[in-house]
Amino acid sequence: MISVGFKTDKGVSRTDNEDSVFVLPDRNLYMVADGVGGQNSGELASRTAVGYMAQFAALHPIGQVRTGTELKAYFTSLLAGANELIFKKASSEYMNKGMATTALLCYLRDSKAYVVNVGDSRAYLVRDEKIMQITSDHTLVQEMIDRGEISEGQAEFHPDKHVITRAVGGEPIIKPDFYTFDTYPKDTIILCTDGLYGMVPEPEIARLASRAKTMHGLSRALVDLANINGGEDNITVVCIRIQ
Repeated sequence: MISVGFKTDKGVSRTDNEDSVFVLPDRNLYMVADGVGGQNSGELASRTAVGYMAQFAALHPIGQVRTGTELKAYFTSLLAGANELIFKKASSEYMNKGMATTALLCYLRDSKAYVVNVGDSRAYLVRDEKIMQITSDHTLVQEMIDRGEISEGQAEFHPDKHVITRAVGGEPIIKPDFYTFDTYPKDTIILCTDGLYGMVPEPEIARLASRAKTMHGLSRALVDLANINGGEDNITVVCIRIQ
């Protein structure tokens, strides 16, 4: 059994919401996207990504995909199609030049979670009141951390901390990251855009997740706390509890 809650909010400082969310509980398929681009292009990019995913899932039922290798090919094809669509729009429409979006997907099957990521939206696992970041951010500062040029503490205040290095629609070809892990009863998986983790420290996310009775309640609590702490960006969360 799986219970799910989700919420998206424009935040305190933004007038528009460029995040998008896609939840398909009957197929255990979930996605968040955080658009980038001028005017309303970021919103268009994220909505195009989740819209493409919805169409792809309808035309190619994921339940027919059997092995882990086939799942990787499935998600590679899905993101390649979304990337091509957004990249062409960004290249051909002046008003949408430079638009792109993060894409974070999670699929659950047979006590396993399959996570696919492009950009800096994050997947977390909360287990036994401890939180683990599953994904790695595709950002300039994360690359600097990986090279040992700066510490994680320095990255938090780096002027380029929001510069992403991979995004759907940003380049003709994208390279997603893939993660697989076992799931257990009482695990909580959280998918979120940077509007959450940029405002709410990870220990606080773990505390709220560990105490939450419902995933809808957890989603609201996380978004509310992000707004209380400043709400500097759009906030989107999908909370999944393994029963």
